[in-house]
Amino acid sequence: MEVREIDNKDIWEGFLFQCADRTFLQSWNWGDFNIKIGNKIWRFGIFAQDKIMAVVLVIKVSAKRGTFLFIPHGPVIIESAVAKDKKEILALTLLQLGSIAKSEKIIFIRVSPILLDNEDNNNIFIDLGFINSPMHASAYEATWKLDIFPSKEELLANMRKTTRYLIKKTAENTDISIVKSTNIEDIETYQNLTKDVSKRKKFIPFSDNFIKNEFEIFFKDKEVIFLFGKYKGEIVAGAMIIFWLGTAYYHQAASLKKFAKLSIPYLLQWEAIKEAKLRGCTVYDFWGFTDPEKFPKHPWSGPTLFKMGFGGYKKEYVKTQDFVLSKKYWITYIIEKIRKLKRKL
Repeated sequence: MEVREIDNKDIWEGFLFQCADRTFLQSWNWGDFNIKIGNKIWRFGIFAQDKIMAVVLVIKVSAKRGTFLFIPHGPVIIESAVAKDKKEILALTLLQLGSIAKSEKIIFIRVSPILLDNEDNNNIFIDLGFINSPMHASAYEATWKLDIFPSKEELLANMRKTTRYLIKKTAENTDISIVKSTNIEDIETYQNLTKDVSKRKKFIPFSDNFIKNEFEIFFKDKEVIFLFGKYKGEIVAGAMIIFWLGTAYYHQAASLKKFAKLSIPYLLQWEAIKEAKLRGCTVYDFWGFTDPEKFPKHPWSGPTLFKMGFGGYKKEYVKTQDFVLSKKYWITYIIEKIRKLKRKL
């Protein structure tokens, strides 16, 4: 096998279309988005002769806690690859990034794998000298998915009884409506909701510029929309949905607490699922999962129960991995460990 740069979008996306486990964090547009916000990126393919075995989008992240190379939900590896192939692909990726690390003053390499969490896959990272990251990256380590090729009637029938009831009840309320938008000016509307939630939950939201650039990049290929829930004309809930290669991603969402009893997010989610079906998607990815039975006090426990009510199944991946290149890494490790404890993650 050998590593080559890929500079053709059709080749990149064509390979990803063949892969079962993938997310838009390895899409061509996610790379373009990172360029737009000022991050340096590399797009590599791992080839066996002329056959692509894997692709890997690499992002240089410059943070106060240290500069590192980040592979979000990658490398994406061809389904037929066995454990030996996966190990060779990751070893070649490390070798390639090692030379980049010297010139870019990188202190560690962070990989958020899209490989299922099992003994074989975990051993690959152990054998190559990775360690578990002190904190998950911006890519999820587990998610809740729903196959949406069944009819709407079947999807409703497979939901939790309470979820189905709340969708019906909310839909019958004439004061409530769901609107779709591809208007760039609605970024401000969505961000107002997010800022309200961030104050309540005490976290730093994505900046207006971040959301604007993300929306613009995916909108050029008609791969993103906003959905807003209104009560008596006032926008009280919103979500940003990304549609990519047959999967819809519930990537961003926010709602106002004072309208929580109206259950508008249930109807908004159902409308997002129906929109995904209209666009030919077969899978709806709820973006992020934590087991509410194992971790009932986790901040994501409540949102996960909400997602599970729509039916579906969990997918759990190898935990975020770090490959240490400098002693300075351990400063980052301590900072992130403390941050994780403070957030109760």
